[in-house]
Amino acid sequence: MFDGIVVVALIVIGLFALVPLLVVVAASLTPYSEVLANGGYVLFPTSFTLEGYIAMWNTTRIPQAMLVSTFVTVVGTALNMILSTGIAWPLSRKEMPGRTFILLALVFTTVFNAGIIPTYLIVKNTGLLNSIWAMIIPSALSVFNVFIMKTFFEGLPSELSESARLDGAGEVRLLLRIIFPLAVPVLLTIGLFYAVANWNTFFAAIFYVRDASLQPLQVVLRDLLTSNPDAAFDPDEVTPALTLRMAAVVITALPMIVVYPFIQKHFQKGVLIGSVKS
Repeated sequence: MFDGIVVVALIVIGLFALVPLLVVVAASLTPYSEVLANGGYVLFPTSFTLEGYIAMWNTTRIPQAMLVSTFVTVVGTALNMILSTGIAWPLSRKEMPGRTFILLALVFTTVFNAGIIPTYLIVKNTGLLNSIWAMIIPSALSVFNVFIMKTFFEGLPSELSESARLDGAGEVRLLLRIIFPLAVPVLLTIGLFYAVANWNTFFAAIFYVRDASLQPLQVVLRDLLTSNPDAAFDPDEVTPALTLRMAAVVITALPMIVVYPFIQKHFQKGVLIGSVKS
């Protein structure tokens, strides 16, 4: 009985998450006349069109924003992983000098935050303002993710490290050849956390970037969704504003939707193993 209630509840919750996504995808692929005939919403279209995606690709702002978001995601995630691994691995070693002080310093930053204005002043005084690095460097490290990785590394048998050192392996070789192959679940999981955060960069772009050519996809999507529908719609325009907006939403969400199934099998293991202890 209880299992049946849980299954029904999960199905209902899943529908609440799935139906809005299907409506957006259907609206982006449906001719505007059919959308209007159905009151502005279509779940199962009877005809299809790609004019929204074609028109979106032919604009200059969306392709430029995709390049910016791709750069921020790839470079930012690589920097995130290098810094997180470089901090988490030494901190997982109990013999590291000053380990307790560094851990307390990291915990301190999770409790006390400087706030928006001091952070803005730091970005400005370091010359990052109005540059693409303003969306990468200020968020280069997540203490929460460092602790997950540290706990995962602590769970690995210490005999592995001792055996590798007896065979002459240094710290870098030990990390790259022995530890990394065993840490694939947590590396993929944390990498996905960082990649999603970088792809969805929004507030950093709003606060620190004024150059329109450096705006990421999320900011361009915000501009499309909040623009005046009456002003945006031109009767002579081939593609209506609603179709363009829905196509932009799909383009924005599609990369993460495509990537997630390939990492999902490691997701549960990576998060749980890294979060059970301490």
